[in-house]
Amino acid sequence: MKPDLTFLDGHDLLVYSTDWCPDCARLRRFFDGLGVKYRELSIDADESAAEKLERETGKRGVPYILVDGKRWVRGYHKEATSRLVPETLFGELKSALAN
Repeated sequence: MKPDLTFLDGHDLLVYSTDWCPDCARLRRFFDGLGVKYRELSIDADESAAEKLERETGKRGVPYILVDGKRWVRGYHKEATSRLVPETLFGELKSALAN
């Protein structure tokens, strides 16, 4: 059963990623499979994007999702074997939208 993702309607999801990152590819496949609308920004192609990511999150790892240009949500879960936990990701996105 497809999750209810209407809480994302009208919001801008900008995924900071790279072409070579397996977690980035996993997130793209996941979002694409659910029909989630997002934009993507390669930190390899845009050095200022890499700098912004590190400055604002303290991290260089990707994928990270910038929600509505204001809040950061990690697009991977290194503590999980699958590296992506849908329930956790959706919870973090909902929390970012509530703030």
